Amino acid sequence: MENHIDVIVVGELNVDLILNQIAEFPQIGKEILAQDMALTLGSSSAIFASNLSSLGADVLFKGAIGNDMFGDFVISELSGRGVDTSAIIRNQRLKTGATVAINVGNDRAMVTYPGAMEHYGADEVDQDLLSRAKHLHISSIFLQPALARNLHTLLAKAKSCNLTTSLDTQWDPAEKWAIDLPALLPLVDVFLPNEAEIKALTNQPTVDAALAHIGTHANTVVVKLGDQGSVAFRDGVKTHVPAYLNNAVVDAIGAGDSFNAGFIHRYLSGAVLEDCQRFGNLIGAISTTAPGGTGAFSSRSAVMKKAKDHFNYTENDINS
Repeated sequence: MENHIDVIVVGELNVDLILNQIAEFPQIGKEILAQDMALTLGSSSAIFASNLSSLGADVLFKGAIGNDMFGDFVISELSGRGVDTSAIIRNQRLKTGATVAINVGNDRAMVTYPGAMEHYGADEVDQDLLSRAKHLHISSIFLQPALARNLHTLLAKAKSCNLTTSLDTQWDPAEKWAIDLPALLPLVDVFLPNEAEIKALTNQPTVDAALAHIGTHANTVVVKLGDQGSVAFRDGVKTHVPAYLNNAVVDAIGAGDSFNAGFIHRYLSGAVLEDCQRFGNLIGAISTTAPGGTGAFSSRSAVMKKAKDHFNYTENDINS
C-alpha cells in the first residue's frame, strides 16, 4: 500500500485552560485574579500534530478521548487544522483530559487531569495503519502508562514497516523517569528532549554530560534550550544553532512541541541537521507570538508571514 500519511502521531489528547496576565503565582488559601483566559487545544502530541499539519504535512492522530464536550473540542480543533482524526477512539466511560495552565511572565505552572489518555496502549496501534505512513511520532509517555508499557514493541513494529521515528518523553510528573533509554533509543531516529528533561532522564548535571551518557545508543538527539536555541548530537558531533528571540512573548505554551513540528517537517524533506534545527527554532519562536500552543498556526501562509514580520525569515531561507 502506498504511503499516503506523512506522520502518524501517537499520544495524549486534552484541552488547555490557560490563565494569563497574572501578577504572581497563587498562594494556598488565597485568591488572585487573571486578566485573560483561553480554552485551547492542549497536549504535546496534539499541538505537534496540529502545527505540523499547518506547515503542510499529512498527519493522522491515534489516541483516545472521552465522549464529552472537551472531546468534541479536541476533534474540532484537530480536524480544523487538517489533521486526520478518524483513528481517535472516543471512550464512553472516561473523560477527556484537561490541563489548567497558569502563566506568570515567562514561567508557568500546570495541573493535568489525564482522563482517557491514561488508558490508551501501544497495542491499539495496528501494523496496517503504520504501513500507510512514513514517520511515527510519540510524545508524553509518562502521562500514558498503558502506552509506555509496550513502547518498545510499538517502535519495533514501526521500524519493521520502514518508518522513521521520533520521541519526546516530556516531563515525568512523578519524577521517577522510569524508562529504558538503552533499549528504546536505537529504535528512535530523532530523540527530542528539552534541557531539564535530558538531565533528569540521564541523572547528569549538564547537557554535555547527558549527551555523552546516551551517545553510545542514540541515533540523533536534539535538545531544546529555550532562548539559547538547540543543540543536536549525532555520530559524536554536536551542532548548536542559536534561537530566534521574540521580545514580546505572549506565552511559551507549546513552544517545544512547535519546535518538534518544525524540525520534523524539515527532517522529512531530507534537510541537513542544522537546517532542521534552524527551522525548529523558528517555529518554536513563532509559537510564542500567540496564546496557546496552536494560536499562531492557522495556516502555512500565516506562519510564514509571522516568520517574515517577526524574525525576517522567508521561504528563500527555508529552501536555501
